[in-house]
This record gives sequence, C-alpha cells and structure tokens, in this order.
Amino acid sequence: MKCMVCQAVLTASDYCPKCGSYIKAQKKAGALSNLYYNQGLEKAQIRDLSGAITCLKRSLKMNKLNIQARNLLGLVYYETGEVVAALSEWVISKNMMPEGNQATAYIEKLQKNQNKLDAINTSIKKYNQCLEYCRGGNEDMAKMQLKKVLTVNPKLIKGYHLLALLYLKNEEYEKARKSLKAAAKIDKTNTTTLRFLKEIEEQTGRATNLESRFRIKEKEEEPRDGSMVYKSGNDTIIQPPEYREKSVTNTLVNLVLGLLVGAAALWFLIVPAKTQKINQEANRKIAEYSGKMAAMSAELSKMQEEMNASTDSVNTAQAQIEEAGIKVESYEKLISAQQAFLQGKFDNTANAIAGVEPEHLSAEAKSVYDTMMKSVGNQVKKKFKNQGLNAYNEENYAEAITWLLKAMDIGKADSEILIFLAQAYEQQGETGTANKWYQKIIDDFPGTEYADMAKDYMDANGGVIEDEPEDGQTDDQDEGEDSEGTEGQEVQTGESVE
Repeated sequence: MKCMVCQAVLTASDYCPKCGSYIKAQKKAGALSNLYYNQGLEKAQIRDLSGAITCLKRSLKMNKLNIQARNLLGLVYYETGEVVAALSEWVISKNMMPEGNQATAYIEKLQKNQNKLDAINTSIKKYNQCLEYCRGGNEDMAKMQLKKVLTVNPKLIKGYHLLALLYLKNEEYEKARKSLKAAAKIDKTNTTTLRFLKEIEEQTGRATNLESRFRIKEKEEEPRDGSMVYKSGNDTIIQPPEYREKSVTNTLVNLVLGLLVGAAALWFLIVPAKTQKINQEANRKIAEYSGKMAAMSAELSKMQEEMNASTDSVNTAQAQIEEAGIKVESYEKLISAQQAFLQGKFDNTANAIAGVEPEHLSAEAKSVYDTMMKSVGNQVKKKFKNQGLNAYNEENYAEAITWLLKAMDIGKADSEILIFLAQAYEQQGETGTANKWYQKIIDDFPGTEYADMAKDYMDANGGVIEDEPEDGQTDDQDEGEDSEGTEGQEVQTGESVE
C-alpha cells in the first residue's frame, strides 16, 4: 500500500517513512476500499450494476488512489450506456497512474472507433431532445426519437426508463413491461426499473418474470482429438484417446516421405538462382513493409494528438456538468427553504438551506438566502456542528473537518467546534494546522477548560504552527467570530475543506 499523501510505500510502522503522516487510518481506509472493490466486482459479474456502482463509489471514497476500482467503475458506467462518465473515470485513472494502466487501453479502444463514439454522442443529444419533447407535451415525437436512440445506443438504461414512463402514462402496460425487461437485461437491480415494474404489476395484476434473462447457458464443446467426454455427478471427465502402436506400413510411408523431403531440400541447394530470387523478393517486401510502418507511425502520432484534445474536451465538459448540477441543486434547496420559511416552518427551512452553496447563487438569490439565514442561522450552525461531531465519532476526520469548518463560518466562535476541528486535523497527521486552531482557542478563550486542553495538546505534539493557513481560512473566519452570536444575525459562509 502507498501513502495517500505522498505516494510512498508504507511499512509496518504507524507513520509514513517519507512524510511522517499518521497512516493507521489510511491502512484501515485502504482495507475497506479493497473490501468494497471486491464486493463491486462480485456484483458486476452477476450484472448487479447498480449495486456494483454503489460499492465502487464507496471504495473510491475510502481510497481515491484505488486504480482497479476506478477502472472497474468506468467499465460499469460504459455497460449502462454512460460513456461520458466512463471516459471521465478512465482519464482520471490514467492521470493518476500513467504507466501500466489498463485504462489507457480502454481509452485507445474507444478513441479508435470514432464512428461509434460519434454515434453515442449523437444518441445522448437526441435523448436530451426527447426530454424537451416530453416537457413540451409532444410525447409521440419523444417515443419515435427514443426508439432511434436505443437502436444506436442499446445500453442506455435511461432511454428505456423514459420510454416505459411514456407508455405508462398512456396505459400501454405491456409495451412498458417490454421496455423495462430490456433495461433489466443490462442491470437487473436498477431501482428505477424495479419500481416501474412494480407499478405495472399493480395495474395489470400480472407478475414479470426476469429470471430467464440472467441464466448462464454452458456451451458443450465437441472433442476434436478423439477423446471421450462424459459427466459423473457434477464432475466432467475427459478420457483421452487410446494409444495405438504404428504399423510397419506407416513406418515405410514415413521413410518415403522423409526421402522425398530430403531430395527437395537438396534440389534447392543445388540451384542457387532460386535462393537469390527468394532473397531479392524478401528485400523488396522488407522495404515495402518499412514504408507502411512509417505511415502507420505518423497516423499513430496524429491519433495521439486527437485523443489528447478529446481528453481535454471531456474534462472541461465534465467540470461544466458538475458545476451546473451544483447550481441547480442549490436553487432547488433555496426554493424549498423559501417555501418553508413563508409557511413559518423554520426547522424545515434550516434543513433545506443547509444544502445551499451560496457562491453559486445570483445577487438576488443571495439576498433571499441572507434574509432567511438571519432567522435560521443558528439552527444551520447547530446542524453542521452535529454532522461534524458525528463524523468525528465515526473516525471520518476529512468529513468532520468539512462540516466543522462550515459551522465555524456561521455566527459566533464556538470553543467546542474549535477543539474538535483541531483534533480532526491532528488525527489526519496535519499537526501544524491543528496547532493553529489550538492557538486560536488559547487566544480567544483564555482561562477556559478548552484553552487548557489546547495547550496540553500543543505541548504534546511540539507546538509548531504552520506559517500559511490552509484553504484560505483566516481573515473571513476571524471576522465571523467577532460578530454577535444571537439568533437573527447575518450569516457568512466560507469554503469547505475536502
């Protein structure tokens, strides 16, 4: 196993031999990552693709450097028709391990078949167009387009789901069942597929049999060497053919053939002109093949350049998609929070607004966000704090840091949050950052129990503070700590630490 911080090979020690990080938690995370990878592999082998995706995501959450898990996740995505997601995982994998990585072969194979890649890209665009048709009430056009999409990209599970949903709306239950059975053939445990099938069963009163889709038929091979194959219980027994001694006739035939071969060889030795002609022909072929190899090398270089350009395009598109998803989710949470706020349901408001990323909001939306935070800021702060403490108790220190930093950015400074934040950094081996927070407790809360604890912790680890703060966390936080901690204050949000 390698260190997740510096990539050095780990030893039996609890500390990294290169960077000195405390790696006990890393080893535990690595073991869990391998466990989830094995579970995902087993599920993928029985076409439980949804379960495989869940296990592999957990594996990467434990250890993002698990190349095998990332490559397998890309294969599973590709099998479900999510080519962009698959390509993204393989590109990330290749960047993490450029040499000896199977992801390179996957990307090359995909890039070589440009026609198929273009067809898949077109099918995705047409699927998005089908969604617009559905939103506009043009369902017949959506059905026609979806059938074309599934002809080009038959593994696109989302396409089968949308087609089945259109059939369900028009009460065409058997057509919907047929579409869902095709989706189940690709992923037998997809929750959307099973939910739609349950709806059909309730409407028709007839169950859907999917077992025949997943039976593996063994192909019996005929013996070609005269051997006998038969079964004994669950065992397959192969009996080799009987050995028979060669007769005198066979011996004579072999002798004659040997003489004929010797005579032919002698003939070619006696006639050197034939040998010279053969050599000339061989030289001509070598020159011809050399020219072809040079042309192929130039074509290979061109394909490499095109692949690099495609990789950059995929990365850019993926980043834009992720940013758009975060922005949409933030607006949805903001709308839900506003509805609850107008109804006087402040607990629901706090739960909804906690999922909003304010940096992705417009000026008007940010004003609405700030207005609601004046009323429910303390509740949101408490929610972030509780999530951070729960993550800390579960030894998920990275997640604990994320939630505690979010809680720190809201309202008045909290010594309990500070002490657990410092402890989380120290558990991750970031002693310098931990000492920065210990010192803040000593400065802001002198004479308290937490201040005494912070001093003891600093003395125990050497008391060295990093010169530069991490992730931009200083000035904005200090300003928030000087504000009033009463309910109704304006709340400022900062960056979370991943």
